[in-house]
Amino acid sequence: MSAPRRSSIHVGGFEHVNPVPAASRIGCLVFSGAITGRDPATREMPADLPAQCVNMFRHVREIVEAAGGSTDDIVKMTVWLRDYRDRDALNQQWEAMFPDPDSRPARHALAATFDGHTLVQCDFIAVLDET
Repeated sequence: MSAPRRSSIHVGGFEHVNPVPAASRIGCLVFSGAITGRDPATREMPADLPAQCVNMFRHVREIVEAAGGSTDDIVKMTVWLRDYRDRDALNQQWEAMFPDPDSRPARHALAATFDGHTLVQCDFIAVLDET
């Protein structure tokens, strides 16, 4: 029996309520599911956008690394914000993760309606080395 073509990526401290992995990899391509800013230690959603953004970007890093890559492999991120004009906290974490303006992924930010206290979530696409 051959190994499955697709592999699920799981990260401790980051689980979905539904039976889906944090990301999925086929070959050199990695696609994440929805990534929120839930605190990995307490499992609580912070009340403010800056704290949620810090946690969300931490999850992004951990997920892409669990897939065998790094944040340098991310080519596209889509971000949903409860208030899509409120981007200061998002941009602060974005520039911290991707400090070189000549080497940043594409990004699209959209407005969203969330359940509960979620203020932001994202997903990403990464292209890893073939090895």
